[in-house]
Amino acid sequence: MRNASKNWLGKTVMTSVMVVLIGSFAVWGIQDIFKGYGKSTLAKIGSTEISTEQFRQLYTDRLQQIGRQFGRPLTSDQARAFGVDRQVLQQAVAEAALDEDARRRGLGVSDAEVMRQIVEDPNFKGSTGTFDAPRFQQLIRSLGYTEQRYISEQRKVSLRRQIAGTITTGFEPPKTQIEALSRFQSEQRTVDYVKLEAAQAGAIETPSPEALAAYFEDHKTQFRAPEYRKVAYLVMTPEEMAKWATVSDDDARKVFEQRKDKLSTPEQRQISQIVFPNAEEAVAGRAKLSNSFSFDDLAKERKLSTADIDLGMVAKAGIIDPSVADAAFSLASDAISQPIAGRFGITLIKVGKVQPGTEPSYDSVAVALKRDLALERARAVVADMHNKMEDERGGGANVVDAAKKLGLTSVTIDAVDRSGRTPDGQPVANVPTGSDIVTKAFASDVGVDNEAIQLGGGYVWFDVLGVTPARERLLDEVKDQVAARWRDDQITSRLRTKADEMAKKLASGAKLADEATAAGLKVATSAPFKRDANPPELSPGVVQSVFRSAKDDAGQAPGATSSEWIVFRVTDISAPPVDLASAELKTLKETLQRGQTDEQVAQYVTRLEAVIGTKINQEAVAIATGAAAADTN
Repeated sequence: MRNASKNWLGKTVMTSVMVVLIGSFAVWGIQDIFKGYGKSTLAKIGSTEISTEQFRQLYTDRLQQIGRQFGRPLTSDQARAFGVDRQVLQQAVAEAALDEDARRRGLGVSDAEVMRQIVEDPNFKGSTGTFDAPRFQQLIRSLGYTEQRYISEQRKVSLRRQIAGTITTGFEPPKTQIEALSRFQSEQRTVDYVKLEAAQAGAIETPSPEALAAYFEDHKTQFRAPEYRKVAYLVMTPEEMAKWATVSDDDARKVFEQRKDKLSTPEQRQISQIVFPNAEEAVAGRAKLSNSFSFDDLAKERKLSTADIDLGMVAKAGIIDPSVADAAFSLASDAISQPIAGRFGITLIKVGKVQPGTEPSYDSVAVALKRDLALERARAVVADMHNKMEDERGGGANVVDAAKKLGLTSVTIDAVDRSGRTPDGQPVANVPTGSDIVTKAFASDVGVDNEAIQLGGGYVWFDVLGVTPARERLLDEVKDQVAARWRDDQITSRLRTKADEMAKKLASGAKLADEATAAGLKVATSAPFKRDANPPELSPGVVQSVFRSAKDDAGQAPGATSSEWIVFRVTDISAPPVDLASAELKTLKETLQRGQTDEQVAQYVTRLEAVIGTKINQEAVAIATGAAAADTN
């Protein structure tokens, strides 16, 4: 569109297109978007509002989070099918209810406390383990926050935690419940068992042609040939391009000199601070300090703990407030500042241990520096080649032809099914991880101009070059497979019958040892195992069957393969005594407590929503989640 609009003809055409689009909005009724109360309000709890844009951002963030977990984007239809829209709405309303509750109760959090929480957040700590201000700014920007907005959100989160903490303080799950769950989880069982294998099924006769043909007809869908697709793709990422880049020592040394400050470890200092509400109290507090009244004594007088005043070992860049940072790094070790007019109040600072910074040598960072420089150059190459590749694609060239023209190497998969396997049953090799090319190829078709897949700062282009439809195979094509499957079914059927007969005899009073001897088998004894265990000699099906049986009961269940069957008798059931002081019980108690306190907070929020009053603009929800468009279609 940009290229087309550069000349007068293109501008005329684009103007006509825009007129048609605007006219279509008038015909189809874009005004429907603005129906409902508040226009920009999606929900209201008391006087606290949730804007449509705020909810849309929350919903989009959740979809992206789920997409990263699954390794593929989640469509709006899929999200609604999973109930993501309802979950996000419920969360947003619950948080708004707590915010409204905090406002009505007059609760607040000081600037100093918010700052402390931010500084101590492990997400904002750098390689030195202390708060890293550039990292803080980078992370919050990547999440769409300004510093002021993030601090405001943190204040709300802190208030919600206060309310939740007040509701759940002192709550503990009942001792009886902990003991019952502990016995359930720690209960162990021991079994004597025999394993019936293919040898106990007896000789399996070769099936007649008629029997094999009949079996094939009954199970024809199991031998169906899947749809295969021929797919070509081109990977262009900085990592791939950087493999072939060479960085000279001269270039690396120049970059080293430019980045020496960033590569160096900055000076760090042990900083303690006390924030005062006004200058008068700060001056009075500073005047009290003497050999007999220390900085820590002043903190205690103001009812502040060590955690309240200790910023830890920090670099200058790790202190949010510039005024405080300048003062802290101008003092000598063990010195105390005069009152400082800081961002969060009037502050006194004490400097403890001073750890000098270090400066690396070129040789110590040369390898990593060259690698980083190669990646930086490769990113520029990728950006340039991306435009050239898109130009070729826009001209009608497929991936193979476009790559060849640009001197790049594409890869062609001659045949792959939906599961990512080739006709010989092996997984297709060398497909770039995270690209999900196979799934996308089966959602496309021959001749479709597919969007480039973004991957690792680069791109993957792909084309479907051919489609081999799924079809019913003829018996002659899969005769060996059919015969093998028929034989496996025969073995499984005979073993099941024998195992069932043996289990019935044991239930009637027969001994497992006698039955095993008669069948030419040996009795094995398992080690004690729990219900969530995976004993190497017993399949999950056997474990489940064992825990459904009483002591001395006999049973049978499939083994680890289709040619195994297990017959067992439960010989012992034991549960160790409950030790409430053990680490396992503490973990169990914490898990129970977390779940039950969450439920308690949820009930409180539900009550708040009912008492305060909650209004939801369902039309705005539908628009924000894409449901309105889906309903229209």
